[in-house]
Amino acid sequence: MTTFTEGDLQVEFRNIEDARKFDDVITDEKLSHCMKSVDFIVELPNQYLFIEFKDPQHPESSGKQQQQFIREFQNRSLNEDLKYKYRDSFLYEWASGRADKPVYYLVLIALDSIAAPDLNANLDDLKRKLPLQVPKSKSWTRPIVAGCGVFNLGSWNQRFPDYPVTRLSAGGQP
Repeated sequence: MTTFTEGDLQVEFRNIEDARKFDDVITDEKLSHCMKSVDFIVELPNQYLFIEFKDPQHPESSGKQQQQFIREFQNRSLNEDLKYKYRDSFLYEWASGRADKPVYYLVLIALDSIAAPDLNANLDDLKRKLPLQVPKSKSWTRPIVAGCGVFNLGSWNQRFPDYPVTRLSAGGQP
């Protein structure tokens, strides 16, 4: 089992081949001035998971910061940042020779007020931006991203029981 903390959230990765806190890699390589990065990269036997956590409900966040986040989420400007985090991470991994399996992009929005309909609408927009579909010309030999998902804390823990996320300030409760 591998455990990482990202702000007020803690994730445990069970039954995996490898997991890395990828933000640290980009910073250590001195590439943060030109590349964005996902928070974690998890390797499974037949795929990679690129995982991004957004936690506007962090105890140190102000109500104003939460409202700003909600606006960015609702008007889809947050997806511009998420798009570049994925693309730059993919490019880094591809250039390192590790993007040799399908890659799935998972985004956790740890905010209680974000419900399933909002998550689904955001997901549809993110899929268009990545792009999820291979060009119609069929000139690509494989997709850039095999799939993606946007989750709140409850749906994340339900969908990924081997990667539970807990909020530290809530005494480790999901």
